[in-house]
Amino acid sequence: MAQRPTNLARRAGLGLIAPALALVIAAALSSLLLVSTGDDVGGFWTTLTTKPENRNIVNILNYGLVLYLSGIAAAIGFRMNLFNIGVEGQYRIGAFVAAVVAGEAWLPGKANIVLAVLAAMVAAGLWAGIAGLLRVTRGVSEVISTIMLNAIAGLLVGYFVQKVGVSTGVSRSTKAIPEESWVGGIKLFDGVPTQLFGLALLAPVVGVVYYVVLNKTRFGFNLRASGASETAAVASGVDVKRMIIVSMVFSGVIAGLIGMPTLFGSAHNYGSSFQTGIGFAGIAVALLGRNHPIGIAFAALVFSFLQDRAGLLNILAGISPEIVAVTQGIIVLAVVIAYEIVRRYRANLERAHVAQQVEEVRA
Repeated sequence: MAQRPTNLARRAGLGLIAPALALVIAAALSSLLLVSTGDDVGGFWTTLTTKPENRNIVNILNYGLVLYLSGIAAAIGFRMNLFNIGVEGQYRIGAFVAAVVAGEAWLPGKANIVLAVLAAMVAAGLWAGIAGLLRVTRGVSEVISTIMLNAIAGLLVGYFVQKVGVSTGVSRSTKAIPEESWVGGIKLFDGVPTQLFGLALLAPVVGVVYYVVLNKTRFGFNLRASGASETAAVASGVDVKRMIIVSMVFSGVIAGLIGMPTLFGSAHNYGSSFQTGIGFAGIAVALLGRNHPIGIAFAALVFSFLQDRAGLLNILAGISPEIVAVTQGIIVLAVVIAYEIVRRYRANLERAHVAQQVEEVRA
């Protein structure tokens, strides 16, 4: 009976060692990069370790919660062993459709918000479903199809913004969302005008749904089983082709929510100034968070924090903001290295433990 707590404690310890080792590796590699480029290493770490101002904390949370939605969207595909590289295109399709629907104001007040959000989820889900359909009917890799769909989505959205949009002086955008359909922010600090996006609270809701569906439902079990081994899943009666399509659609539905906090919280229309790149960042966030809802939350905050510090690094330490993007890549690489080291160490421990038990039985 005493062996079980020992094993659990060992597993917990190894689980903590992996992220700690990843931080050490990331810090070492980042410092080496800065030395090689002749940048101020001390200034880099001083800026990163300085507590953000209250307004920066709000900005970090806003961007982090949006990144979280993007990370969950990518993670759904990863758990199915599908590489949904198309989160960016799905996000842009969803945001554009929501902006058009909300701008037309077919329903009054908050009902208009609900309709627009549902429209975004449906549009993004159907767009993602194209890649799933191509995979199961024509054998097209979802990596290739989603990359191509990203380009098509960007061109389509740009075309329709020009066709149905209105001029805003220097650019064009969709019709402005009526003020009665705006979603107010949440004030976190007195004297700070920047507020937390109201719809950013969708992120924790999505995280809970993601965890429950994947770990507590038959659909989630079938999804994880199909991702682990298609052959075994088919042998157990799972319709893998159907799971591929449904998983891609599910991933796209979540991707459709990514732009909602910004659209209804600050932008109030979709135009050329609408932020891009969030879908691609979500892929790295999902990888860094190991596809776990809590891990993705920490990863999203780390990426958001680094993004917020980029400007200060340039101002205070004279370091190019592009270094932050490289640092984010280094962190993902460090996590892969650290978890692989810990995985091999754990496997060696388990083999040694099994060998010891066999020797005890023989004795």
